[in-house]
Amino acid sequence: MEGAIVLYPCPGSGHLVSMVELGKLILSNHSSFSISVIIPTAPFEAAATHDYIAAVSAAIPSITFYHLPPVSLPQNAYYTAKEFPAVLYQLCQLNNPNLHETLLAISSRSKIKAFVIDLFCNESLQVSSNLNIPTYYYFTSGANCLSYIIYFPKIHRGLTKNLKDLEDMKINVPGSPSVRAKDMPEPLLDRAKYVYQCFVDSALDMTKSSGIIVNSFELLEERACRALANGECAPGDSMPPVYFIGPVVSEKEKDSEQIHECLSWLDSQPSQSLLFLCFGSLGVFYTEQLKEIAIGLERSGVRFLWVVRTPPPNDETVRKLAETDPSIESFLPEGFSERTKDRGYLVKSWAPQKAILSHDSMGGFVTHCGWNSILEAVCAGVPMLAWPLYAEQKMNKTFLVEEMKIALPVDASDEGLVSAIELEKRVSELMGSDKGKAVRERVKAMKEGAAAAAREGGSSRVALAKLAESFGGVPT
Repeated sequence: MEGAIVLYPCPGSGHLVSMVELGKLILSNHSSFSISVIIPTAPFEAAATHDYIAAVSAAIPSITFYHLPPVSLPQNAYYTAKEFPAVLYQLCQLNNPNLHETLLAISSRSKIKAFVIDLFCNESLQVSSNLNIPTYYYFTSGANCLSYIIYFPKIHRGLTKNLKDLEDMKINVPGSPSVRAKDMPEPLLDRAKYVYQCFVDSALDMTKSSGIIVNSFELLEERACRALANGECAPGDSMPPVYFIGPVVSEKEKDSEQIHECLSWLDSQPSQSLLFLCFGSLGVFYTEQLKEIAIGLERSGVRFLWVVRTPPPNDETVRKLAETDPSIESFLPEGFSERTKDRGYLVKSWAPQKAILSHDSMGGFVTHCGWNSILEAVCAGVPMLAWPLYAEQKMNKTFLVEEMKIALPVDASDEGLVSAIELEKRVSELMGSDKGKAVRERVKAMKEGAAAAAREGGSSRVALAKLAESFGGVPT
């Protein structure tokens, strides 16, 4: 019987793609394993991941996908980023009977060497423990963020108030910069919420697992990697081996006519002259914010490529237009596209981010601080403006600016609005000041460090070999 590694991602695009890319990485270096991926059916639109899974299935027959049947969740046609964590935890919990059947089916054909789960699939630990399958966690964000998650039960025990009520109080964790209480991820802010306890339980369970795999590399987050490896973040709790095997980034992006137009336009732009603005798969703004961005870009005078999404359904302009597919110009200042057409390019909804960041014309990236986007920018050597929106992104902003020093901050008002004046100032700083130059040089060094980590003998390649050995593979 061959050894099977079973991966169990949550269905969110950033988590699922990263987990499957981990499977591809394991296979490319340790072909004695087979990879099975069990995917819960998402209660939200997941067209982008369908295309991706189909492409991987066709290209790599030794990765097998199992789709769990749908389960009944509270129906919501439009899930916001805030609601996602609770929905994902519930989805996993309800899928345990389906998961149990699927693991039994896989184990009848192969010896399951390891079960690798997402943080949001924590409830599945009950199933794998009952079946005596060694369980590992794949953490799709960085080492600094993991330090905070692992340390969180200690923070929880030491406080009686909600983090949301502590505002600017600093939270301190070994090996990481301090973070304001209000900048912690939304699910950790209110002790009374279901999702809060899910995170506390996940953190405790992670420390008892067979290992934690992290999508980062040692040079990028030296202090946090060291603190995690030494067990400093789990005071009083055991800490399993931690494997820093990153950067794991997706290789292929979908193909469309729009992509070719956008990339051929980039070919006509001067080297390192362009600012790219893109805010992830859940990053949507109201019309008021889109107009501020447009005014800031116009005043800055920089060249730009901006991915613009239609505002959420409850946006006033969206309601007034009452169209199913309004043009993006409807949400921008009148005449903006015409006035900036010689130096700006607008893309609706989606763009091939990795290909764009790797293009020679790229000079800066305004990012929502999602971890996959950060790693893609690091691998391309593109400096960032950190504009966080949800999840752990406000923490990531602190880590990028203060610890890694590969980004400059974008600051929002208390209501969450980034003004045109703020954006213009930060864009000018990144693209044309000594501060921007220092960040650019630092991120280029990290680009070289990422490549070195992934090469033979590099820290991430060595960690991957140790991981495969712990799975029961042949050391290489």
